[in-house]
Amino acid sequence: MTTSSRIRVGSAPDSWGVWFPDDPRQVPWRRFLDEVAEAGYEWIELGPYGYLPSDPRVLAEETGRRGLSVSAGTVFTGLHHGPAVWERTWEHVASIAALTRDMGAGHLVVIPSFWRDDKTGEVLEGDTLSAEQWRHLADGTERLAREVRERYGLRVVVHPHADTHIDTEENVSRFLDATDPDLVSLCLDTGHYAYCGGDSVKLIRTYGERIGYLHLKQVDPAVLAGVRERGTPFGPAVAQGVMCEPPLGEPRLEPVLAAAAQLDVDLFAIVEQDMYPCEPERPLPVARRTRGYLRSCGV
Repeated sequence: MTTSSRIRVGSAPDSWGVWFPDDPRQVPWRRFLDEVAEAGYEWIELGPYGYLPSDPRVLAEETGRRGLSVSAGTVFTGLHHGPAVWERTWEHVASIAALTRDMGAGHLVVIPSFWRDDKTGEVLEGDTLSAEQWRHLADGTERLAREVRERYGLRVVVHPHADTHIDTEENVSRFLDATDPDLVSLCLDTGHYAYCGGDSVKLIRTYGERIGYLHLKQVDPAVLAGVRERGTPFGPAVAQGVMCEPPLGEPRLEPVLAAAAQLDVDLFAIVEQDMYPCEPERPLPVARRTRGYLRSCGV
């Protein structure tokens, strides 16, 4: 099938089991770059800041000689806490945005802070926001998007994520309705949205003009049922295999990509195969098979 030549496929350190800047259970960054190119990808994300070299000259040399380009950087924010966290937030964002810009990318993926720790499962705060916190979140995200665009020329795409306050269909819709579409777009992660009960095709059809970026991922419905029954935190759920290799899980990616293609805009679709922690030999074969599967989907 032919989906769209305007959808550019890539991968990310996440697909190699990388969640942290430095962790002995993760593959070294050079191995990730070697293998992501070997698997047939030309676009990557930066992943957790500090995992790949933060000197743009070094990183440009390392990616360039492997035929790789950078599509986006990623930041984590707790903007629902209000103006008191702005300076700390900007300090975190600025260095990552600078590297993202220097690598020629155009997007900054913004992930809301977790209400429980993704590694330990410790509850850090309540899982719902007050009306005031929603206002802080919307206002802070718009301010961040404006500053990032003006200072670094990047487009902010907000990533709904399990165990954050932007997760379910209801919360994603509330966030989108509260923010300026000229400033704030969405990074739709198909796996996280399904994990939280959402329908990616419906979201694309309802809020198509807000879709600025895609993460391609699937959940194993049998594992997810157990996760929901037990209230398992996201990190341990990943270790149990809740995110599975396409096309073995949900949602089906063919209709998601077809719906995205109908938007007729340039989109990145970055594979994120959550599997921290994993054996170092596991990611490359999965990545090869996933790239082949996506070609069969027309991208």
